[in-house]
Amino acid sequence: MSARAGRLRADWPFAAAEQPYFYGWMIAVVSTLGFLMSIPGQTMGMAVFADAFIDAFGLSRTELSTAYLFGTMASALFLTRAGRWYDQLGARFMIVAASLVLAATLVGISLIGSAATALSGLTNLPTAGISFVLILIGFFGVRFSGQGVLTSASRNVLLVWFERRRGLVSGVRGVFVSLGFSIAPVVLALLIDTYGWRGALWFMAAVVGVGFAAFALVTVRDHPKICGLEPDGRNVADATQTSNKAAQTHFTLAEARRNPVFWMYALALSMHAMFGTAVTFHIAAIFEEAGRSRVEAFAYFVPQAVVSVVTNLGASALADRTRLKPYLVIMLGAFIAGACGLTQLDSEAGYWLLVVGFGAGGGLWGVLSNLVFVRQFGTLHLGEVSGLNTSITVFASAIGPVLFSLANDVFGSFRAAAFGCLGLLAILFVCAVLLRQPLDRAPQNTK
Repeated sequence: MSARAGRLRADWPFAAAEQPYFYGWMIAVVSTLGFLMSIPGQTMGMAVFADAFIDAFGLSRTELSTAYLFGTMASALFLTRAGRWYDQLGARFMIVAASLVLAATLVGISLIGSAATALSGLTNLPTAGISFVLILIGFFGVRFSGQGVLTSASRNVLLVWFERRRGLVSGVRGVFVSLGFSIAPVVLALLIDTYGWRGALWFMAAVVGVGFAAFALVTVRDHPKICGLEPDGRNVADATQTSNKAAQTHFTLAEARRNPVFWMYALALSMHAMFGTAVTFHIAAIFEEAGRSRVEAFAYFVPQAVVSVVTNLGASALADRTRLKPYLVIMLGAFIAGACGLTQLDSEAGYWLLVVGFGAGGGLWGVLSNLVFVRQFGTLHLGEVSGLNTSITVFASAIGPVLFSLANDVFGSFRAAAFGCLGLLAILFVCAVLLRQPLDRAPQNTK
């Protein structure tokens, strides 16, 4: 393919460089919307439909939860390969494709009841058993395309359009994403009440698969350079001067796998996914065990979200001028404080330790998950490298609730699981302090 052909395809249907503003800001809008469009594939998106699925498909809550677990774990196995597709095919293709697959899967889930009945008549197999297999496939589809591919592609495309302001722009996106995620359950519940659970699924499919897919097809550009632009809207002379000051090191997936720094960050980030998802999933039961009400349990998310958003926005702005290792150490320290709070949740001090620890840790988690892999390992193989991290994170989020349930069954308390997480966090904290990170340098700030 010639350079001219590539340029024409990159600029279809209009030239990004000819817009009266730096086109990276449009990419920031698309990236934010991409995160929000992944809501049907996120835990909070599917959880709202749980009771409707149980009634419609003839499944128990345990069976539905098991299908969700296996569907999530199966999706994690393919996310590294999806990252390779991102590197080969680009952000525009992957975002549009993931949106279409997510929409098609939502429509498929809405048809499970009638499909299971028809297949049961043909095979004489129990309807509930067929429904279990079909919803497992449906959960695999929404988790892979939504939480996995659409989220990763929307994150990665923004990272190459900004360098000097990468942290700040990612932090601003995080504020809107946090707000959207927090109100999503209320909006989805309203849709279900208004249109029924099938109508709500069809509505989401139309928004994601028609509206957003078309918008992304027209607006997404894979990289500023193929549009004749430079990151941050710099001119070519400034960009050349910056590249001469500090050349970016690009790691392949195999090289990243052999680097202990990759595993340090991947394990730290996945630890939050496992611990945080488990606490969220069992929040009512955990608070009840501590003698607190369901109202207090769900109200906990409000102050925690405030701490998280403030921490994320402030740290994102500072990260454009500093190394990332301090954020890793502070994040793990915050999670340790949160875990201590969880073990003492029957006291006010324990409650606020949980709020501040998980809030601050979650905010720093957002900073690191956005910046660490592009800063440490480069952009050339960013899809694969970040895809492996996403795979580990998704797998951890799948097993977290199960491990907490098992701990409660065996030891009669969720505190046992909290103490176990506290021990793992302490080990990671010591490793984070001691591990050298030679590539962790403050970015070159150019004007």
